[in-house]
Amino acid sequence: MSPDLQPTLHREEPPLGAHLVSRRAGYNHHGIYVGAGRVVHYAGLCVSLHRGPIEEVTLERFAAGCEVDIVAHPCAAFAGREAVARARSRLGEDRYRLLSNNCEHFCTWCVDGKGRSEQVRTCIAHPLAGLRVVRALVRARRVQAHYAYAVQAA
Repeated sequence: MSPDLQPTLHREEPPLGAHLVSRRAGYNHHGIYVGAGRVVHYAGLCVSLHRGPIEEVTLERFAAGCEVDIVAHPCAAFAGREAVARARSRLGEDRYRLLSNNCEHFCTWCVDGKGRSEQVRTCIAHPLAGLRVVRALVRARRVQAHYAYAVQAA
């Protein structure tokens, strides 16, 4: 079951508490829109191959130059300010686990009250798809590391 994605309108602000997804090379990164151009997300693996805490960043930093969509939750247990409060209640948490507590688990917990990850389910059900995701992550990180090195050397 894939999430129902709705493209965000680039000129309009996403709804408060919206579950956002930024489509990256080989995987999707998830966050909760908290208003004023800010997103709360799990930083784990989104910038490097290292764990990172739940943090609040700009929408632009969250998107990282990629397309951003809204994940529909028609039967959400928490929406709007409630979803925002849940997201912010975990700021600073640093217990990222790729298979059991990742950015998608965090977002579904914020809006549905129960953490789950369709990406993890897909990778477990289809190991070759999981391998492609791992390769894409490693390749993307190598490009980022090369770019960072080039910037430092300049």
